[in-house]
Order: sequence, then C-alpha cells, then structure tokens
Amino acid sequence: MPIDPSIYLAAIPAVMLVGLTKGGMGEALALMGVPILAMVVPPVQAAAILLPILVVSDIVSLWIWRHHNDRRTLLYLLPGGLFGVALGWATSAYVPRDALRLIIGAITVFFALRFFYNQWRIRRGHVIPAKPQRVGPAAFFGTLSGYGSFVAHAGGAPYQVYALPLKLSPRDYTGAAVRYFATLNAVKLVPYFALGQLDTRNLTVSASLMPLAMAMTALGGFLVKRMKPDVFYPFMYGMAFVAGLKLLHDGIAAFL
Repeated sequence: MPIDPSIYLAAIPAVMLVGLTKGGMGEALALMGVPILAMVVPPVQAAAILLPILVVSDIVSLWIWRHHNDRRTLLYLLPGGLFGVALGWATSAYVPRDALRLIIGAITVFFALRFFYNQWRIRRGHVIPAKPQRVGPAAFFGTLSGYGSFVAHAGGAPYQVYALPLKLSPRDYTGAAVRYFATLNAVKLVPYFALGQLDTRNLTVSASLMPLAMAMTALGGFLVKRMKPDVFYPFMYGMAFVAGLKLLHDGIAAFL
C-alpha cells in the first residue's frame, strides 16, 4: 500500500518536538508527538512510527551527552524501568491506557506544583535540601516510568518525579535521563516487533524522518547545555507540569 503524503503534514511537527525532547528539552514536548501524528494514523501506528525515530535520536543524544551522567540515578531507576516495560508488554491489553494517563498526570501535576510552592518558600528564607537516592521510590517511579513508556510513550513524567528533586547538575541529570530512556527504547523494539507494528510501511515513514529528528536532537542538546541551573530547573518543572496537564486532559476526555 502506498504511503499517504498527508502523513508528513503531522509527522514533521511531531518529530521536531520529539527531537527537541531527546536533546534534553523536557517531556512535555515529546507527549505531543503521538497525539499530533495520531490525527492522521491510528494511535498504535503513530507510536510504532515514532519508536525507531526515538531510538536513532537516542544514539545522537548518547553522543551529545557522552561525558555527562549520574551512575547512581541509573542504578536506582533502571531495574524498575525494565520491569515496567516487561509488565506493560504482558498486561497492556488488559489495563486501560486512559487510566494510566490519569494516574501519571495527577502525580506529575502535584509534584510540579509542590516545586513552585517550595520556590516560594525558598524566597521567604526556607532551605529545601536535595533528596537522597531511595530504593523504594526509585523502584516505584522506575516501574511506573517503564510501564508508561511502553503503553503510552509517557515514561518521562515519573522519571522526573524521582530524579528532579535529587538536584543534580543540569548536564548530569540530562545525561542520566538520556541513558535511561535509550535503554528502555532499545528494549521496547522487541515487543513492538512481536506485536507486528514495525512493518515495512511504518519503517519507511520512520526512516524518511530520521534526518530531521537527528537535527532537532542536536539543537535541543545545544540549548540545554547552555542553560544555568536556575533556568534549567524551573524550565524542567514547568515542562513536567504541562506534561501532567496533557496526560490528565487525555485521560479525562477519554472517560467523558
């Protein structure tokens, strides 16, 4: 079956947003990718088209952020993330995706609002220390992130809920996030192949959009590397807030 050229009217802006996210610009931009592309193709096909693009963008991101990382954050979050992907593969046919969007969206909005409340407290003289690494919360939010990443490409918000309060340097935070999601996306290729979503037609569309994705990923990395912490963290929490609102909106709209 020939590829409908109208797909590219939605795919190009979707890939631009996803590419900026992969460079480090915040999960809210990536959340718009699948809904925009789903305007012209079924949502499952939209996710399948974007997955190879995510993997190639991950390779570019890994190169950009190769000198920056936080190993402890990866060690704490990655086991839960991989378990979440496996759980998503096993149960995605039985768990409503809209319920998952509501849960992740509500947690993320609360978490972002708490940050801005704490910023107000800091201006009034309170000291808000960085959170330590914690096994329990890392396992919970890692699993939620992996599950959300598999079933709805919504894994970034739970990752932010755990990782942002650690108050890592912006470069180390982004480097750890890049490695985390590159691992999850590579693992997700196996179940997506098994589900028959990575067919020749979808892969052809993906391949044609990869140069654009790589360019936007490089641009996102260029911008994030030049952000100071007092700009980076409010920006990232703001992106998390927008992402949470988007997930809440999608979940509520589906139930209504």
